[in-house]
Amino acid sequence: MAPPRALSEFVAEANEVLETLAHDVAVLDAQRGREADPDLLNAIFRAAHSLKGLSAMFGQERISALAHHLEDVLDALRLGKVPNSDTLIDSLLEGVDVLTLMLREASGDAASAETGRRANTLAETFARLASGGQSGAADVLDEVGIDPAIRSVFTEYEEHRLRENVKKGVALWKVRAVFGLDDFDQRLASLNGLLKPLGEVISTLPSSQPGDEASIAFDLIFGSSRPKDEIERTVASLATVAPLTQKAMKPAAPMREPEFTPAPRKPAPLFIQEVSAPDLQPYQQSSSPSGVMQGAEPSLRSLAQTVRVDISRLDSLMNTIGELLTVRANIHRLAEVAKQSSGTPLPKLWAQELQKESRALERKLDELQNGVLDVRMVPLVQVFDKLARLMRRLVRQSGKDVHFEVSGGDVELDKLIVEELSDPLMHLLRNALDHGIEIPERRIEQGKDARGVIRLKAQQLGNQVQIEVGDDGSGMDETRIRQVAIERGLVTHEATEELERRDLLNLVFLPGFSTRSDVSELSGRGVGLDVVKTNLSRLSGLIDIESKRGEGTRFVLTLPLTLAIIRALVVAVGDRTFAVPLNSVTEIVSVKPSQLRTIERREVIDVRGQTLPFVRLSRIFNLRESTADRYFVVIIGLAQERFGLAVDALLGQEDIVTKPLGGRLTGVPGIAGATELGDRRAVLVLDVGALVEELKRPQAAVG
Repeated sequence: MAPPRALSEFVAEANEVLETLAHDVAVLDAQRGREADPDLLNAIFRAAHSLKGLSAMFGQERISALAHHLEDVLDALRLGKVPNSDTLIDSLLEGVDVLTLMLREASGDAASAETGRRANTLAETFARLASGGQSGAADVLDEVGIDPAIRSVFTEYEEHRLRENVKKGVALWKVRAVFGLDDFDQRLASLNGLLKPLGEVISTLPSSQPGDEASIAFDLIFGSSRPKDEIERTVASLATVAPLTQKAMKPAAPMREPEFTPAPRKPAPLFIQEVSAPDLQPYQQSSSPSGVMQGAEPSLRSLAQTVRVDISRLDSLMNTIGELLTVRANIHRLAEVAKQSSGTPLPKLWAQELQKESRALERKLDELQNGVLDVRMVPLVQVFDKLARLMRRLVRQSGKDVHFEVSGGDVELDKLIVEELSDPLMHLLRNALDHGIEIPERRIEQGKDARGVIRLKAQQLGNQVQIEVGDDGSGMDETRIRQVAIERGLVTHEATEELERRDLLNLVFLPGFSTRSDVSELSGRGVGLDVVKTNLSRLSGLIDIESKRGEGTRFVLTLPLTLAIIRALVVAVGDRTFAVPLNSVTEIVSVKPSQLRTIERREVIDVRGQTLPFVRLSRIFNLRESTADRYFVVIIGLAQERFGLAVDALLGQEDIVTKPLGGRLTGVPGIAGATELGDRRAVLVLDVGALVEELKRPQAAVG
């Protein structure tokens, strides 16, 4: 068995390969029923080959064996020996899931007999598929008169691609290029880049007519349906073009329009996957066309907590550290000058130099902080791809016709936040499919398109990221929400009568709330949206609901880019100072005591038409209350909760690192830890989540 460190390295590397493999197989899934992109097939094949070799090197024979079977069937697919069929693609998708489960077990989870059974069945399916196909006819290349000397140097895969181009009636060309030895690799890459939009570069060979001693010549075998003059114009500065075949091509068969657009490759910002299979049974109870029994879906969280970093980012950090060392040396020199002055007044020049070095230190520390945060950032596509695969299954299970759209996968967030988002987004998408989207017949009755739409979208807004989960389904039934909340004892009838529409919709986040009387495989257990609220609160995130009956629902999640270093608002209450995480602060207002109202024995304020609870921080911690004629009110937002926090004074903003408290202060409600300000003062950092919970508890009458 590999030692712990080696095992950790293997899991991190294998997990990355599997994520790439899963994404590319999902793109292949979008190309069902038509010829797959050769570059895509090669990428999937290389990923399977890499996983096989990596697993064997680290002694993970179970994973290596299944990856070997996967590699065999992919090789047969890219060579045209097996068709791009539903059976094969379903088997590939099942393979990704089983390999993910096996990797999770290798990382420390107990081995499952069910996983082993699925792996064995899948291996048999792959072996049957790989051996059951037949290669294309070899004489089709003879018919068009390709020089046997050229054919003899082609690999089996290149000859297959030649044959496929001939079958489609695509013209084959020999593109000759001669480059200098000093930059031939860059110029060859440029030539490939010019040719690929026009057709397929099948092979790149050393030319049969070599260049002089200072150059190297290449023959690119190229298939294209474009006219010769267009190809020549495109590559005129780099190469010449001549026919590869001696006979005319057969006319190209008319191409059928694709039924849907395949998803783009990473890191493209838009990912679209369409799935519709209303005739399939629930995922846990059916077997796929490959004959492999489907099982419980693997967790969406990554197995490794590693982040791959571009070397240029590390170089930038090292440069900043080097400059910080220079600043440190200068500050040390100035300190020595001050030490040797022995009470003599220091010259003005010394103070100017110290101020200059202080500003330089501040700039470089900012650069270092931003650089460290930058290396923690990962694109949301890491979790969006997994959600797309999950939705493909759930749509099949639901019997509904759904178009799933994803955009903004290139938006970056802190790695730890991205991992924590998996569960909230999964629950929101499940609810959109189960509660939101209607069955096709009902949608048609309502005058809608039979196909519903669920959207997952992300965008960066300054230092925050906004993620939207929306659907065009039935929307939320406010009457039903009020009725269920009362029936389950979550709120009183009188309380619901005073709730505004937004607050009424927010009742769906209460623990145990569900409008479903039955439990489905998708939702109905009354835990989904409560989990969303809890996880978002831990991330200092906000969540808002927009819903219109009959038109759909939209959940909007707002999150900070990172939680590593927090910008805090420093406030004073009585003779105490506190730090409030700024990512939980939505705005600051000033109110007079006369603007306060009381609803159900609680103080509230109105902020632009919205009624918010009014919380005096002094009463929470039993501090002296202010007698001023105005309150500074910090509007706090966490998950779906909003409230106004009354403080005596605003002292400014600072970047802080929260440190845990020890001794008797450990676990004090409302306190997350402590931090040290620039003047070396230690202050307490408020735990906004705990304050929200404190706000929900019954309290004595005000006044």
